[in-house]
Amino acid sequence: MAQDRTVVLLGTATPGGGFPVYGAAFAATVNEAEPSLRVETQNTRGSGENIPLLEAGKLDLGLVQGESAHEAVYGIGRKKADLRIVAAMYSSPGLFVVRADSHAKTIRDLVGKPIAFGAKSSGLVILSRYVLDGIGLDQDKDFQAVYLERAGDGPPMALDGRVAALWGGGIGWPGFMAMARSPGGARFIAPDAKEIRRILAKHAFLKPLTVPAGSFPGQDAAIHSVGSWSFVMASPALPDAVAYKLMRAVHRGEAALAKRLPAAAETTAANTYSAAPTKDLIHPGALRYLREIGIAQ
Repeated sequence: MAQDRTVVLLGTATPGGGFPVYGAAFAATVNEAEPSLRVETQNTRGSGENIPLLEAGKLDLGLVQGESAHEAVYGIGRKKADLRIVAAMYSSPGLFVVRADSHAKTIRDLVGKPIAFGAKSSGLVILSRYVLDGIGLDQDKDFQAVYLERAGDGPPMALDGRVAALWGGGIGWPGFMAMARSPGGARFIAPDAKEIRRILAKHAFLKPLTVPAGSFPGQDAAIHSVGSWSFVMASPALPDAVAYKLMRAVHRGEAALAKRLPAAAETTAANTYSAAPTKDLIHPGALRYLREIGIAQ
């Protein structure tokens, strides 16, 4: 029976980041809930590589961070990409993390210091550019920007002092977890209330997001920041019937997916509809299912 399944190739990102972990949980959930599909994952360099691979038809699905998706579908700095959303992944509030003994308390305290901003093709690097630009800072001019080969290289660099801070995004993000679980512990640095207002005024597509208290070891208070939703996006060639089955499997498997990966509790049919910038950006097959269950109009 496995031979009769339609294989769907899903591009994730470099090992050590959140996308490969999410991709594994997503694939296992869909494969369990939909007998006619088999989702297989492939490590890539992240959002920046997944988008052209999707456009070229070399991937069926790709995990794409919110800012990368925004630039691609609206043609910012590039030709518009004919990609559609199959499912919303999770919201990604952007944060810096430092060792607990760091003297840095604010983003301004990090100016001039070596900062690991993530893998070069990661959408998180684009998010940091928007966040810093919103408060009048340039990522490459005002910091000693370090770009990684693998997302998993960041926490060791921050822990041994090669970089002063690590940038990342999302609740449950592996880099944040590694720092927070380290023997000395960690602290998070986010834009303050005034900086958040400045960022949102300049980059209105970003959203105010909150990391609830207790999301990470030692994090006793909620952290307010900005960010966006990441998406499972589809190649233009993905058939409507396959997108329909994927959305149905996500809906039926919501509880199982959240059990496999707590951060994926936000991957729901309702969030897919509400998080999409417009309903026209949702794949027609997925949108048909959302209409059938009464979520979409």
